[in-house]
Amino acid sequence: MALDWQQVKGCLMQNAVIDAVVIGRNEGARLGACLQSLQGRVRHLVYVDSGSTDGSVAAACVLGAEVVALDMRLGFTAARARNAGLAVLDAPEFVQFVDGDCEVQPGWLDAALVGFAEHPAAVVVCGRRRERYPEASVYNRLTDLEWDTPVGQARACGGDALMRFAAVQAAGGYDACLIAGEEPELCLRLARGGGEVWRIEAEMTLHDANLLRFGSWWRRMVRAGHAFAEGAARYGATPERHWVVEVRRAVLWGIALPLAVILAGLLHPLGWLLALIYPVQVLRLARRGGLAWGFFTVVGKFAEARGVLSYWVNRKRGRRRGLIEYK
Repeated sequence: MALDWQQVKGCLMQNAVIDAVVIGRNEGARLGACLQSLQGRVRHLVYVDSGSTDGSVAAACVLGAEVVALDMRLGFTAARARNAGLAVLDAPEFVQFVDGDCEVQPGWLDAALVGFAEHPAAVVVCGRRRERYPEASVYNRLTDLEWDTPVGQARACGGDALMRFAAVQAAGGYDACLIAGEEPELCLRLARGGGEVWRIEAEMTLHDANLLRFGSWWRRMVRAGHAFAEGAARYGATPERHWVVEVRRAVLWGIALPLAVILAGLLHPLGWLLALIYPVQVLRLARRGGLAWGFFTVVGKFAEARGVLSYWVNRKRGRRRGLIEYK
């Protein structure tokens, strides 16, 4: 017999215990909007602050959030901040993770709970994250396209997601050492424990990337390359082949092909024609998201390659790189 989802939703919302963990630093008005979007919708609202100097802590207190001040002497990672929020929760059934520059959409928690009902093995449910101001810059538009991941069972989620608290605890929470890519790494471990990650067709959050300059976008892509390299170093030889393809693409387009073009050009003038592979690739990728998407996807491979090299060099030297900030 078909389920009456209106009755299911009502039952789920009445009985589900949901807490929320918001992380941020100097988010200003964006933090206020984030916390207000969760007021009255969760049992316990926790804000983990990472050394804000803009009055974020006071604003969060006024809005009824429990504030956890992260010890910045130990160095910041988003993973460490989320773990600090988890540590003060009193065993809810679900925990909603949100970045402080995001606003949760009104129907999201209802939709996510229905997602869990439809997929009993799910331990993570995420939806559509959109950019608040995609028209502000080409980089914001690119980010909005990036968030538009396929609906269905997924390998990973982003920073915003509703998760089963017990499953996250059983997995040991986030890896606090990771400076980027902590969500996919956690999802990998959750999947190893038998859990599933689902991306549903529902509006989840509005995000304010505020990427207005090429340099900010470039650093974000370097950060992605670093995450790819570290993920592949950890799990590349496992059955998941975690981020092996992404590292290979960055190395191919950002290192190997440029060297091949230079070598070919030095050997014979016609060898420089090999560089035409780049505009061809731009046009091929443009079929998905337009010319800007194709162009910046190709250019981004150079930034990702830099991030990969940075990780490899630091690993060889026995060092860990600090946070790569792009805002």
